[in-house]
Amino acid sequence: MRVLRALTVAAAAVVAVGLSTPFAAANPSDPLGGSPSGQGGNGGIGGNNGNNGNNGNNGNGPSNVTVNPYSVHQGSTMQVSAAGCRHGGTVWSAGNFPQTNLSAGSIGFATVRIFNHASPGNHTLSVKCHDNSLVATHRFTILRGNGAQGGIGGSFGPSTAETAIGSSLVGAAALGAGAHVLRRRRPLRGRA
Repeated sequence: MRVLRALTVAAAAVVAVGLSTPFAAANPSDPLGGSPSGQGGNGGIGGNNGNNGNNGNNGNGPSNVTVNPYSVHQGSTMQVSAAGCRHGGTVWSAGNFPQTNLSAGSIGFATVRIFNHASPGNHTLSVKCHDNSLVATHRFTILRGNGAQGGIGGSFGPSTAETAIGSSLVGAAALGAGAHVLRRRRPLRGRA
């Protein structure tokens, strides 16, 4: 009788732990998703934010180009910002993501999606303003595979194997609890 109770409690504990364990996949080499040496960089061409002798182009030119995150997985998105493109511009990196528009303003922003088939490793992106021929560059790293699917839940469901294991654990717990209840209710033959 005591063994059956212990088995029932153990089965219930295993089910509770097994069903409450969250599943997550993350990049162990870069847990915070940032640049190994910090973000930023200025890759600008033309010096002094493009304000020295730009042949009548009103001093516009891309400078202080930054990317966030510095290391990005294939198929993920990356934020690019650049100063100096008051009338907007374009961002591109051949073979890594399509040419994307940079918003207008003192600091322009663009969100780029890395191709699923982009080759992992260190790469360079280019930024060019619409009203200027200067081009600024910045380095970034593409990581192999897909990144973590974050969120509060529902971002991905359990696999068939996980569902089968969970169902069998719940079934075993129910059988153990049922056997325990039946043994307690059955009167003993010699006593009455």
